[in-house]
Amino acid sequence: MVGDAMSGPALVLCEHASNHIPPEYDGLGLAVEAAQSHAAWDPGARALAVHIARALRAPMIAGAVSRLVYDCNRPPEAQSAMPARSEVIDIPGNANLSAKQRAARTEAIYRPFIDAVGGLLDRRRANAVPTALITVHSFTPVYHGVERSTEIGLLHDSDATLTDAMLRCTLKLPHRQIDRNQPYGPEDGVTHSLQIHGIARDLPNVMIEVRNDLLQSEAQIAQIGGELLTLLRPALIHLGLMMQGRAHG
Repeated sequence: MVGDAMSGPALVLCEHASNHIPPEYDGLGLAVEAAQSHAAWDPGARALAVHIARALRAPMIAGAVSRLVYDCNRPPEAQSAMPARSEVIDIPGNANLSAKQRAARTEAIYRPFIDAVGGLLDRRRANAVPTALITVHSFTPVYHGVERSTEIGLLHDSDATLTDAMLRCTLKLPHRQIDRNQPYGPEDGVTHSLQIHGIARDLPNVMIEVRNDLLQSEAQIAQIGGELLTLLRPALIHLGLMMQGRAHG
């Protein structure tokens, strides 16, 4: 967790911030290359989330374990919470998991993460701190052999309020390919965090996906972070979560 006491207009999440596999999982049987690949985490996403959180003076919560051990953006009943295969990579340590093994990972990884998010959101609500939920991810430029033209995806589930407000500002970034619900959408089961932390609490929410070839250096991360803030700040002002005077704070 970064900055619990920060009172900016959002909570920033980065569920896939780490590719760390705790020793008790014996590397999930993965080759080193696979364990370091995008299948195991979202490269660049944590640094981008930190950039956004600091600019908004907002708290941030990041996952500390590889999504291949448990994907904190999936409910326990989803097979993709502990996938046996990710794109073209088999995960031997996730094959034929028993109900007991799945429950143990849920309690060790998923429950502490969602409890931390829920607890912070409860404290902010008790203190009447206006809050939007922003989740930050990255995606691979090529998936199953298909190149992706989307550079930034703004994803939503049943509540598109914040996404709509951000998309209205995309004319400020004419050089950038920005799409709604791409390269994934709610039909792909990727909006769990938005559902349980945002929609269930009636908070404006958005899932940001950035193509990871745009996040390979500090300079790139700063550039994309600035572009996302060009969309986020006016949207947060429009929704009454940020005052005009703090837009460039």
